[in-house]
Amino acid sequence: MSKARTSPVRSAAAHAILITYTVVALFPVLVIIINSFKERRAIFRSPLSLPNAESFSLIGYDTVLAQGDFLLYFQNSLIVTVMSITGVLLFGAMAAFALAEYRFRGNPLMALYLALGIMIPIRLGTVAILQMMVAGGLVNTLTALILVYTAQGLPLAIFILSEFMKQVSDDLKNAGRMDGLSEYRIFFRLVLPLVRPAMATVAVFTMIPIWNDLWFPLILAPAESTKTITLGAQVFIGQFVTNWNAVLAALSLAILPVLILYLIFSRQLIRGITSGAVK
Repeated sequence: MSKARTSPVRSAAAHAILITYTVVALFPVLVIIINSFKERRAIFRSPLSLPNAESFSLIGYDTVLAQGDFLLYFQNSLIVTVMSITGVLLFGAMAAFALAEYRFRGNPLMALYLALGIMIPIRLGTVAILQMMVAGGLVNTLTALILVYTAQGLPLAIFILSEFMKQVSDDLKNAGRMDGLSEYRIFFRLVLPLVRPAMATVAVFTMIPIWNDLWFPLILAPAESTKTITLGAQVFIGQFVTNWNAVLAALSLAILPVLILYLIFSRQLIRGITSGAVK
């Protein structure tokens, strides 16, 4: 009886906490979007107020679309992000399946090597990466960014996915082998559908650093034809003068893909994060 009485209270408290966290997380995003529709003076005078008839202005969006090739920057970011996530999920899942399923002499050393890849940031090797890209003729190409971001996301993806794949029933995989399925079919038809929440989690946490990154686009692909949306937004930030209307408008447009991806994968993301936490 006591559990039945307290469960609605706990449910209400959980919902209140969830709403609070959501408001706190979305508040900076809302402030950026609201101020992107204001004139410059209103941004600094009343940053938390909604735009009205006097303060409303689309000059930031007009500037973004007129100055520079924002649609090209957006396209470049989309191509790099989608291709990098695809590579991380595909190769990461295959490597994680091998580590979780097969026992070989170098298995622990490989797992340790991948763990070190999580702790050591890839930016420490920027000079060596740039030298390799120059030698391969990949500077100022989207391929260079895709390769770097794929390598950057693989250690964490393999670490997370291998733990989930260890939880997949061995009886299910052995039954597939008895039915004549190859290891590739077992991987793609039996294992991957069961780890979709983990795949969605890896996809979201891989996308955000790639989409928001400024370092590698500035080092490897600073040309006008290969600029990403984050690097393109730096056009409006000067040493002495910053066009805040354009900056906020560019940031508002750049936020949209992240929000769309979160809405698409939110259920799988929550399942992936909370898997194993509640029994």
